[in-house]
Amino acid sequence: MTVRAAPSPTRLEVIAIHGIPEVGPGDEIADLVAHAAHEQGTPLADRDCLVVTQKIVSKAEGRLVTLDAEDPAARHALIEQESRRIVRRRGDLVISETRHGFVCANAGIDLSNVAAGHAALLPIDPDSSAHHIRNALRARRGVEVAVIVSDTFGRPWRVGLTDVAIGVAGITAVVDLRGSPDALGRVLQVTEVAIADEIAGAAELVMGKAAGVPAAIVRGVDPSWFGPGAARDLVRNPRDDLFR
Repeated sequence: MTVRAAPSPTRLEVIAIHGIPEVGPGDEIADLVAHAAHEQGTPLADRDCLVVTQKIVSKAEGRLVTLDAEDPAARHALIEQESRRIVRRRGDLVISETRHGFVCANAGIDLSNVAAGHAALLPIDPDSSAHHIRNALRARRGVEVAVIVSDTFGRPWRVGLTDVAIGVAGITAVVDLRGSPDALGRVLQVTEVAIADEIAGAAELVMGKAAGVPAAIVRGVDPSWFGPGAARDLVRNPRDDLFR
């Protein structure tokens, strides 16, 4: 769902959640995250946006497979299995489109922060994963929060990685500024803001890539952004894609 423009918040707080134990298949992320947040003195509160990494969601959902990282044939076969189409290959690098519509390296298959000889696959339905965590927090902890499942993506024509939203629940993914005036009174024609991606990127600043912090609270998000939303709203329709 895309929402119309609203005033931007004047202050945001981003809080890393430390002390979350190693996640395994069948673990309830809502309980682990809520307990750790409470223990460090920053319990979840209504209107918080909780960001959790894809890695712990995949682990909790059992999306782990055995893979010999030194076997390129096995790795490429797994990428093919997890892809809707292969966009480009260059050496060992494969850019593919996943079944979710995400265009990313190696179909999102990740070897970092998992046991040797294993790989983590993307959740089957990351939006549903986000909804599950949100509903569990409401039922078990009595808090009404938004949830974003984040993952690390590269970007065409830009150097470096950033975190983006691959699962969204309880918050809009895109804020539509088209038709609203800019600071000089000109009417914006094409501007749509990827709010969920921006929140995911902000959370990554306190989670880091190797610090063992798989969740963060983003507090102070504009109340008008809360409501129905999905990461699929961030996937560009093929008919609007100039590069497909």
